[in-house]
Amino acid sequence: MNQRVRVKICGITRLVDAKAAVNAGADAIGLVFYEQSPRAVNIPQAAEIASSLSPFITTVGLFVNATTDYIQQVLTDVPLGLLQFHGDEPEVFCQQFNKPYIKALRVREGMDINRIIGQYKSAAGILLDSYRPGIPGGTGETFNWQCIPAHPSKPIILAGGLSANNVAMAIQQVRPFAVDVSGGVEQAKGIKDPAKINAFIREVASVSTIQC
Repeated sequence: MNQRVRVKICGITRLVDAKAAVNAGADAIGLVFYEQSPRAVNIPQAAEIASSLSPFITTVGLFVNATTDYIQQVLTDVPLGLLQFHGDEPEVFCQQFNKPYIKALRVREGMDINRIIGQYKSAAGILLDSYRPGIPGGTGETFNWQCIPAHPSKPIILAGGLSANNVAMAIQQVRPFAVDVSGGVEQAKGIKDPAKINAFIREVASVSTIQC
């Protein structure tokens, strides 16, 4: 059957940007709980954004090697629908919060993606991003999409250097469950551009269905 490719707009720091993403047709927005990121939000910021979203929009909380206590604190104050782990978290850590989660993998040449996916059997999906040493995400760089297995055992969310200029091609080549964009729809780090968001989602819609 055919299935529409979902869109997540990540690195949201302002309520106005969250609303722009939702109005453009995004399925999910991402809130970054990682202080070293230029797109990081604190708990009060995140709570304001998440509590103001329309129904049926998934709010994703992104963490990088965070402590259990910190994640529990965020979950107490912010209504997150999905967790995203972007560090070195093992499966046993990711599944302890009783929330659906996705695990991000930074793709390198020669990496056995299927083997690593197999280590996260409880994940709702796997996000594939670009690898750059010391940077857990948000590089703005693409990676070699030919590295992605043709029939992965988990839904694939494609990230890494996507924009309106290449997302249609990426979908046609990779056929992911969803695409994830941050820098490709910004006017500055952490500040989204509504025109770029709309253009990105239009491009996704132009090749909107995948064979599954």
